[in-house]
Amino acid sequence: MPQLIVPVILAGGQGTRLWPMSRAARPKQFLQLVGTSSLFQQTLQRVSDASLYAPAIVITNSEYRFIVAEQADELGAPLAGVLLEPVARNTAVAIAAAAVYARSKFGPDAVLHVLPSDHDVSVDAGYTAAVLAAAEAAARGDLVTFGIAPTHPETGFGYIKANAAIGGEVQAVERFVEKPDRERAVSMLADGGYFWNSGMFMIGAGAFLDETQKLAPETLSAAEHSVREAKSDLDFVRLDAAAFASAPNISVDYAIFEKTARAAVVAVNFGWSDLGSWDAVWKTSDKDAAQNATRGPVTLSNVSNSLVISDDGHVAVEGLDDVVVVATNDAVYVGKLTEAQKVGAMVKTLRANKETSNLTDIHKTAYRPWGGYSSVLNGSRFQVKRLFVKPGKKLSLQKHHHRAEHWIVVRGTAEVTVDGTITILSENQSIYLPLGCTHRLANPGKIELELIEVQTGSYLGEDDIIRIEDEFGRA
Repeated sequence: MPQLIVPVILAGGQGTRLWPMSRAARPKQFLQLVGTSSLFQQTLQRVSDASLYAPAIVITNSEYRFIVAEQADELGAPLAGVLLEPVARNTAVAIAAAAVYARSKFGPDAVLHVLPSDHDVSVDAGYTAAVLAAAEAAARGDLVTFGIAPTHPETGFGYIKANAAIGGEVQAVERFVEKPDRERAVSMLADGGYFWNSGMFMIGAGAFLDETQKLAPETLSAAEHSVREAKSDLDFVRLDAAAFASAPNISVDYAIFEKTARAAVVAVNFGWSDLGSWDAVWKTSDKDAAQNATRGPVTLSNVSNSLVISDDGHVAVEGLDDVVVVATNDAVYVGKLTEAQKVGAMVKTLRANKETSNLTDIHKTAYRPWGGYSSVLNGSRFQVKRLFVKPGKKLSLQKHHHRAEHWIVVRGTAEVTVDGTITILSENQSIYLPLGCTHRLANPGKIELELIEVQTGSYLGEDDIIRIEDEFGRA
């Protein structure tokens, strides 16, 4: 390849079928579901070869911008741009906006490797060969998909029909097939020539935009306008809200790939999972002799074919088969592992009830660009939180109309500003912040700052924050 491949990483989804771990405020791509790093970080690592790839373009929800920046920084991974979607509009306009941005930055001949950020992929020689073959075809003008050799009659994926051989040359797509029922899936596997549609693509920026102009002109117009009118915000690019929202809410498969005559496929059999449900997580996890996969403080007795995860308290399971148990610090899900696809319906039920809707949106631990906080105890007119602040970071200069606060340092060093007066606190020291005072918390040290915050007052909501100055552009 004469040019480096430009990765385009899609990181805006919410992953509701992996509740209660995955929630709107911190979805599955930013969680450590397999391995020791998040799925988003694993995606960045797959495109880290500087001899093959340029820095990645990430397109994500505005709410996830600081998580993206933080997790990329943890890897030391440079980014060519972080595009912020003002609203969710599916993959067609997201990829089109990224292609428009890449065209302006790398030229119309740029080859883009479009990758979901929430898949588990095994990188081996077959993977690398497929990437190189797809890139060569994309440089010639093909719009290439990656077709995964099916291992069982899966009903949760779309399929691609093509006269392709595993590890062979890129071939034209004969047709795309919607998610089939089991009988149809069994029949397709028996017939042969069908592959799972992985949702990974290799496309030339210019070729893809030409096809979008031909097949989905409204999508292209919205994408071009949203990039042209975008605003810079720190290290992020905010796509124009009105233009982006005008795009049809449609996937790139429906809008482009199922209609274009340029669709091609490279057939592969490297390890791949979309991790779209808890049974998919179970399949990719290490298991014991009884086919159980566990993580966290878990004890099993006479249990088989199950997935048990705990992020908090100890979970003990006795005498069950085919179950999934996922425990976080504020919710527990229990169901049949073979019916794990039903979690999405459960999330809809929880979201429709005002008493449980928060459980689908936020965790007890909320992450911020400076660190984060965990809710410890709530009561009438009081709330207790654990705050953690990264070295060198500081919160916004702010004040509250309805609450006073007490801060007690548990670990590290705190620099506290109250109405212009700066105080340095070390472990076991505390300070009182009266209602209405202008204050700021900073960590001037080399280790993480941890403190306990006690709030008292008539209203304790997070929206009672008046930001005066903020290094993250939120004032």
